[in-house]
Amino acid sequence: MPPVQPMLAKSVSGIPDPAKHGGLSFEPKWDGFRCLVFRDGDEIELASRNTKPLTRYFPEVVAAMREQLPERCVLDGELFVAIDRRLEFEVLQERIHPAASRIEMLSEKTPAGFVAFDLLALGDTSYADRPFAERRAALEQALAGLSGPCHLTRTTTDPAEAGEWFTRFEGAGLDGVMAKPLGAPYSPNGRTMLKIKHERTADVVLAGYREHKTSTPERPLIGSLLLGLQTEDGLQHVGVSASFTATRRAELYDELQPLVCPIEEHPWGHWQEFLTANPDRVPGTQSRWSQGKDLSFTPLRPERVLEVKYDHMEGRRFRHTAHFKRWRPDRDAGSCRYDQLEEPVGYDLREVLSGDPQD
Repeated sequence: MPPVQPMLAKSVSGIPDPAKHGGLSFEPKWDGFRCLVFRDGDEIELASRNTKPLTRYFPEVVAAMREQLPERCVLDGELFVAIDRRLEFEVLQERIHPAASRIEMLSEKTPAGFVAFDLLALGDTSYADRPFAERRAALEQALAGLSGPCHLTRTTTDPAEAGEWFTRFEGAGLDGVMAKPLGAPYSPNGRTMLKIKHERTADVVLAGYREHKTSTPERPLIGSLLLGLQTEDGLQHVGVSASFTATRRAELYDELQPLVCPIEEHPWGHWQEFLTANPDRVPGTQSRWSQGKDLSFTPLRPERVLEVKYDHMEGRRFRHTAHFKRWRPDRDAGSCRYDQLEEPVGYDLREVLSGDPQD
């Protein structure tokens, strides 16, 4: 019964050697909402990674689960939205909305799906303490023949095939590859799995900063750096970089003061007029995710360039917080454009789900 915390993963670089882990099962890393499914007859509960309820946001998925899943089961998987045969995380985020009428509209306009990748219980039997190899075999038998919107994820024990998936499947919007020890039990909140994610670098413009939550007038600290890329319409907000030690946060504050400028002279000055978030997620604006946090920022003259490491893009922004690598004094801020970013080759999500090439 809920709440149950899902099993987690730790990052590794490159496809791991199965021999060093007692055998591994590889599968695509889905870019959606982690979801534990609890079904007991007509009663279905969907729970997020942090055990919060998701059921009301996905009525069409709940209806499909009543038709497609075993009568009594607990599954671990991912909720996703696919458009034009590619995962779209931004569209999925729109489903977390307080208005039931909007949820109903989106469930028809951009219906979600569910992909299962682990089994915790089936009927009266708990599988949580059994090795993954046994859980996977039972899951395949229980979910045989699914054709959507509920799916069973693909797996392979071949590291070479997993390496091909890592490259090809990104074009369908997937986030990388997961590896699960074949002999490991299901460990709630334990980092038993391994994740291999895409990492890239980009040269971006420093456009401002926010102070750290522990910053004081006596000891000001940088919390995050606001990053931009040039477009024909001006400097586009592309994300933030935020992982610094306390010492470095203090050094950065002093280092950046000569660049501080009035907001009226900044490329993002006109964004002051916005009171709610817009599609560009401009700095200083609110959304349902910000929960009233102070999102104001200190504008800097957009002159300095830094290199950051990122995994992949979500629209025109970095999907996650970018990692600061180094300053690039050799780069001109005007040359930092979107055309430097690597784009994955397009790939049909249907092949990821079915394993069969599509015409």
